Amino acid sequence: QVQLVESGGGLVQPGGSLRLPCAASGSIFRFAVMGWYRQAPGKQRELVATMSTSGRTNLADFVSGRFTISRDYAENTVYLQMNNLKPEDTAVYYCYVVPDYGDGVWGQGTQVTVSS
Repeated sequence: QVQLVESGGGLVQPGGSLRLPCAASGSIFRFAVMGWYRQAPGKQRELVATMSTSGRTNLADFVSGRFTISRDYAENTVYLQMNNLKPEDTAVYYCYVVPDYGDGVWGQGTQVTVSS
């Protein structure tokens, strides 16, 4: 059973930075896709960024050069580096992984709050 360990959320001032790691374990297969989604209060969950095994990325428009996604393939860990954070980035950020074989798995979520 795939397990995800997310961390890195917290309170940050506008213009600040956070790094969200998500470590995946429990699959004998590689993870075809690893990435992050977010959900703000009263809004639907939306894509932030994902990265495939080949390194292809899928980025939301609002990322706009502020966020970077990367993967440590040996450690099955995906990182979301978020810079120049804005209040509208406040949301619960969810890690999402898809094994080569099997269904996608969601993490528990980590709160990111951008406020002065």
